[in-house]
Amino acid sequence: MEEKRFDPYQFIGFVLIAMILTWMLYVNRPEEGASPVEQPENTETLSEQKPPTPIRMNDSLQKVNLQNAFGIFSNWMTDQGAASQTLENKKLLIEVSPKGGQLTLVRLKDYSDYLDQPLDLIKEENNTFNIQFTTKDGRRLNTKDFYFSPQLSSENGKPKLSLKATIAPSQYLEFIYAIDTDNFLVDFSIQSSGIASLLDTREAAIMSWQTSAYRNSKSIDYEGRYTELTYGYEEDKIDYLSLSGSDEESTEDVRWISFRQHFFSAILIPEKPINKLTVTSENLADDESLNEVFTKKFGVEIPISYQSGEFDSHFEYYFGITDYQTLKSYDRDLESSIPLGWGIFGWLNRFIFLPLFGFLSSFLPHGIAIIVMTLIVRLAMSPVTYKSYVSQIKMKVLRPEIEELNQKYKDNAVKRQQETMSLYNRAGANPMAGCIPALLQLPVFYALFTFFPVAFELRKKSFLWADDLSSYDSILELGFNIPFYGDHVSLFPILASIAIFFYTQMTAGQQSMPQQPGMPNMKIVMYLMPLMMLFFFNNYASGLSLYYFVSNLLTIILMLVIKNYIIDDQKIHAKIEENKKKPKKAGGFSARLQKAMEEAEKQKNARSKK
Repeated sequence: MEEKRFDPYQFIGFVLIAMILTWMLYVNRPEEGASPVEQPENTETLSEQKPPTPIRMNDSLQKVNLQNAFGIFSNWMTDQGAASQTLENKKLLIEVSPKGGQLTLVRLKDYSDYLDQPLDLIKEENNTFNIQFTTKDGRRLNTKDFYFSPQLSSENGKPKLSLKATIAPSQYLEFIYAIDTDNFLVDFSIQSSGIASLLDTREAAIMSWQTSAYRNSKSIDYEGRYTELTYGYEEDKIDYLSLSGSDEESTEDVRWISFRQHFFSAILIPEKPINKLTVTSENLADDESLNEVFTKKFGVEIPISYQSGEFDSHFEYYFGITDYQTLKSYDRDLESSIPLGWGIFGWLNRFIFLPLFGFLSSFLPHGIAIIVMTLIVRLAMSPVTYKSYVSQIKMKVLRPEIEELNQKYKDNAVKRQQETMSLYNRAGANPMAGCIPALLQLPVFYALFTFFPVAFELRKKSFLWADDLSSYDSILELGFNIPFYGDHVSLFPILASIAIFFYTQMTAGQQSMPQQPGMPNMKIVMYLMPLMMLFFFNNYASGLSLYYFVSNLLTIILMLVIKNYIIDDQKIHAKIEENKKKPKKAGGFSARLQKAMEEAEKQKNARSKK
């Protein structure tokens, strides 16, 4: 299920956010994989693959050998001499080879890669498709070795390509590709006629599909973090394979399998849920010979059941953009393949941030849309910021008295805690009032952290010096690589780190807290958080760094406005002094806690007298 997924990069980002919120909480505290699917024999690596040597009809010796090896199926192994066939609509250009009925080119016509070259999901033999089945006389056949006869036609307005491997006019195996006129879907059918008596139907045929995902972005490392195999199963449940290394898993009742290449996806959609299949994923970016070309290698193996002894299976391919609204429009739950976050984080993205950003970017430049959305979010959270700031002021006013109590009862922790709680109660101050507002901001922070890296709308959209808001904004190429940082300097992360530094200094200024025993040195944390953000976000989407910069800048401005024009420190101090003069009886949780502490102290004293 989706909860099973673990993304180490999102976890690091979450830790950074948690550290920022921990600082906010602290200043308001009171006192204290398996190997991939084995390849068929004689399969070469992509870099070593060579075109098969054609078998000619006039080569009698080879024809005799084929007849001996494959019997009646030998005609399927003979080169028919047909050229690759093309299907095309407004969005896709597809080429299919008669050899094996393989897709040899899938091009998205409206898009280009980071080098401004045509964006191809499949090309140059990075894709392998095969169906393996067994005949009654024990021969094991692979469709990748067959030569099909192609025929182009049109059906219901769809361009249609039929590829037949024929024994006789009434005995054949057929692949059928059909493409709609204006979407990213491709129909694919596997059918046969008159060969049931030749097949061993006691075991299912095995359909396998493998694709090596091409690099399409400037940072192959960053793209790899969002390139993964996802599949949907049962009712609206999804799962993922590992983002790093190799992974393999067998699963059941699968509704679709997505080979997601960050902003582009190749998805296989069966007509009916698949009872059982095996999916694999392998990280190719670690291979020095391939890391400039490919990110991951995906694979799937699906048992194909026979219908009355014949092939009769139907699928759809989706070759297109990984855009939430586009995928949702096909009404197949494909949008679940986009990692928008689990639980409340995903809910915020789906129902608030996606519609809001889509609306803003429809009439504003995308960089300005990010700034406006950040402004809306900060204004919506301003009551939380206000409450947090008021709590900081109250704690600052009470600080001298708390330190006096600490000194007075330094040898009696229970009494010190009792007097501190009594002071809070009489002053009308709640030490948790600053913690709760900070926690309320956590879902928003993390939801936007997951939103920007998968926002397709940002791809190749420029703003100021950033030429692509979905990738890093390099202002200087270093010419060498710094571990954990990269080979370039991005400016937006620097600005975001500076803004966080000043924000933490302002927040620390509200609380001149002494260093507590056993607690981390918060001055070190204050400098460590911006430094970690600087390193971690150097390769991240510049749109995300822009959001954090603007968000922290707006928070600083908001705090200055609250401090100088809304909150009067003297009035708060006077109100606290007035509250302290009014006798208050501790009740509820405070009373029970105080009583429990008193009982604990009595038991401690009783034990010490023995």
